[in-house]
Amino acid sequence: MQSTPKSFRLHLALMGRVNSGKSSFLNLVSGQNVAVVSDQAGTTTDVVEKAQELEPLGPVVWLDTAGYGDQTNLADKRLSKTAAVWDRADIVLLICEGSRIGAEEEKIMAEAAARNLPLIKIFNKADLFAAEGDGIIVNATDASSRDRVLAELKAELIRLCPEEFMNPPPLLGDLVPEGGSVLMIVPIDFEAPKGRLILPQVQAIRDALDHNLRVTIVKESDYLAALASQKEPPSLVVCDSQVVDFMVANTPADIPCTTFSILFARLKGDIVRLVEGAAAISALQDGDKVLIAESCTHHAAEDDIGRVKIPRLLRQKTGKQLQIEHAAGFDFPADLAQYALVVQCGGCMHNRRAMLTRISRCERAGVPITNYGVCISGLKGVLERVLSPIPQALAAYRRIKKQAMKTA
Repeated sequence: MQSTPKSFRLHLALMGRVNSGKSSFLNLVSGQNVAVVSDQAGTTTDVVEKAQELEPLGPVVWLDTAGYGDQTNLADKRLSKTAAVWDRADIVLLICEGSRIGAEEEKIMAEAAARNLPLIKIFNKADLFAAEGDGIIVNATDASSRDRVLAELKAELIRLCPEEFMNPPPLLGDLVPEGGSVLMIVPIDFEAPKGRLILPQVQAIRDALDHNLRVTIVKESDYLAALASQKEPPSLVVCDSQVVDFMVANTPADIPCTTFSILFARLKGDIVRLVEGAAAISALQDGDKVLIAESCTHHAAEDDIGRVKIPRLLRQKTGKQLQIEHAAGFDFPADLAQYALVVQCGGCMHNRRAMLTRISRCERAGVPITNYGVCISGLKGVLERVLSPIPQALAAYRRIKKQAMKTA
């Protein structure tokens, strides 16, 4: 369980005013000296992340943030890091000095309410401040209280935990009939990590096995032979986006097929919104700015999909002189209105809330957003085919296509 990817963990954000004891609380519940603790205001600068197993809840990741009300020289930079955590928090833990609720605490509570985020009050420093009311009473420096605090905390987390975490949707298991089979095309080229598969492929394999499906994995060079050798056709074919045109050209029309990235668009985000966003590609004009957003920070390969392939495809297919910009990791521009289109990666390194937040921010800014798999399949003219296993996405595509034909 310790190897569970962060994107599949419940994200618990520790928020509060400076010196309220957020880092001390993290050290208490983790049972380790994870975060630096000091009486000096502004000790925490970058977000401290700690993965933990909280049975029976499961895998979580703690996000220890810089405190509100910071008056130091680095306050703006520290608080900008804290502000970014709101986009990926599933539950907020408000660390207070006793049950004191002042302007900083009110600000955090208001932000959580505006985002519809569950919030748990932690009345810390109970040995120094009055602590009573609807919170968990804690003295984070008292290691002997850890079992009691964890028990109360887990009860609250289970009560407030988002439904999609307690009962996460399958990646592909619900798209295949019981006892069916999945054939996966996994290219092994210079971009593939040495000695292992990339995370979306591993997660797709695991999801298929969790649903008792038979899984066959081949390189594209062995795909035709694999199809011919199976007594029964596969229930679903899944490929990497870079070989989607090859898969569609060589897969019989009665066999559903899609890509790993499109499966993640459904799992992590809003597949209908991402399909609608892809329609904006045909409207791009010379000079338009396109943002390509990657969830992870990796060394770009010679023919990197986000840095090279998608920009090249966009320029070739639209025939326009586009300005392509990139954002990586948790960086995402505050001013989205400057872009004509956002192309987000599959998001295997982000949790669902972070992806939905990005989609919502684009929607509020009036900027269409799509993802790698939807974008590439659309540019290669095979989007309708690879959306066929996902009824709501296919219906959205056909509705958009019908509207386009009416206005043509």
